[in-house]
Amino acid sequence: MLIKLLAAAAIATVTAGAQAAPAACTQWGQRGALLYQDDFEGPLSGYVTEYAKKPGNVIANQDGRLLIDVDSGATVWLDKPLSGNLVITYTRRVVMDGGKNDRLSDFNHFWMAHDPNNAKLFTRSGKFEDYDNLNMYYVGFGGNTNSTTRFRRYGNGQRVVLGEYLDSSHLLEPNRDYAVEIAVYNGCTRMLVDGKEYFSYRDPQPFTSGYFGFRTTWSRQTIDNLKIYQLK
Repeated sequence: MLIKLLAAAAIATVTAGAQAAPAACTQWGQRGALLYQDDFEGPLSGYVTEYAKKPGNVIANQDGRLLIDVDSGATVWLDKPLSGNLVITYTRRVVMDGGKNDRLSDFNHFWMAHDPNNAKLFTRSGKFEDYDNLNMYYVGFGGNTNSTTRFRRYGNGQRVVLGEYLDSSHLLEPNRDYAVEIAVYNGCTRMLVDGKEYFSYRDPQPFTSGYFGFRTTWSRQTIDNLKIYQLK
């Protein structure tokens, strides 16, 4: 009888766990109003840059693209809070042609970022550890000198890994223009690269507002054709 009771309890536990598993994210809405766009012509404006501002480090518009050319950590925040269902699209390249900061690594992103302890987000130096206490989603594409691609959820001081790739098909290629799409929709978020889903997650406690930032460490990258649409 005891064995039967234990077996029944185990089955009940498994069943409860299966019932508690979040549903897959399958609905991503339709593009509605264009909320923001930038083709990076003219002087850079509408962004907050956090990096070591010293000779040789440059974040500026150049030749119709946003250039990030740095020897250490850097974040370029869109100075516009985002909320609700939306999709962010843009094109990005890691430049490798002998420049002093050229390193194939860290094609990274922050989104729905906010500081739970400070209403003002833009208080950091660009060092990666400065962002540990934020609430946000993060993808490090080709991190750790192009050996990992990881998706994390930052919250309550925790940086939980939600997905990881180590295979070459999910790592960076030099001088390639990647089309990136990041969506937030009804409690789900995902990232597509060249139309291929890299990560998708239904968050039981979703971040529904915050800031978007381009992120890297020690590299030269260019960005173009940023657009943000409402999803309906």
